[in-house]
Amino acid sequence: MGFQFGSFNAICERAALIICPLVGSDQGIEPTCYSRNVDIGGTLLFQPSTCFVHIVAIIMTIIMILHIRSKYTAVGRKEIVMFFWMYLVIELLALFLDSGIIPTSNVVYPWFAAIYTGLVAATYTCLLINGFVGFQFAEDGTPLSLWLLRISCLAIWGLSFFLAIATFKQIAGFKYDKPIALWVIYILWPLICTVIYIVSQLILVFRTLEDRWPIGDIIFGAAFWTIAQVLLFAFSVTICDAIKHYIDGLFFFTLCVLLSVMMVYKYWDSITREDLEFSVGSKAAVWEVKDPLLTAPLDHSEEDIRSTYNAGGGASLVGGVSGAQMYGGGRRYPPSPNY
Repeated sequence: MGFQFGSFNAICERAALIICPLVGSDQGIEPTCYSRNVDIGGTLLFQPSTCFVHIVAIIMTIIMILHIRSKYTAVGRKEIVMFFWMYLVIELLALFLDSGIIPTSNVVYPWFAAIYTGLVAATYTCLLINGFVGFQFAEDGTPLSLWLLRISCLAIWGLSFFLAIATFKQIAGFKYDKPIALWVIYILWPLICTVIYIVSQLILVFRTLEDRWPIGDIIFGAAFWTIAQVLLFAFSVTICDAIKHYIDGLFFFTLCVLLSVMMVYKYWDSITREDLEFSVGSKAAVWEVKDPLLTAPLDHSEEDIRSTYNAGGGASLVGGVSGAQMYGGGRRYPPSPNY
């Protein structure tokens, strides 16, 4: 069966998505091929290889968050770190839902799946808005910028959560056998946000930056994200059959999405620079003294002549590179007898 707009039938037959047990019919849609289960202490663990990637993603995201937080004066630091926090929560939820720690038969599963669905839509919204931070429509780090981001993400999360749980529970006129609204926010909305983000960042690099190397980060990130979708929706069954059910397309999807998120961090890091005068990093700065007065002592008579008759000649610890910066080119330091 081919892909159809508003239908998860073909998608869930190929990929074991979190929402698949809740759409299509009262029994959900079972994938044609999925990863083997593992019995650990009498408990069945589903998708063990994918769960391993989830754990790696959580660790890597924590590292990226710590690195972002250490760049105290970087542009868009508070905005971009919110994206990584949301991705971290998504991976944590996916770890419990994919593994079966929260079973699909449990009454709380639809609610957690709805929270997960809302977070996916909100995280892509956060990425979309971060794509415009560099254009400085609102100064980054200000309450206006941060609350615009927070309120937008919260609104999208609330809308997506409602549409998901209404579809799963068949309330307010929504049906799990016709999940058109859920399909839009789960499949179409991430695609729209990703395309707009990529285009906006290419425009930003070409218009405002002299360095073109960040384009490589954008290309790699877009490539990993595209490969993730192709492997999940087109080749998941082929991979599963070829590797005898040890892993399926969901494993490579999760891995490639992690790599694309890492490229988002790499791109942001490459286009932001800290103001070292105001940064409070953990690494001690190494300062090289190049002041000739401190490295090679002069004869006292020569020093007096230079400070009296050569305005801005020698370096001054008070006036910067030259005492003339502090006292002006017209006056000498120390002052001449005429003053």
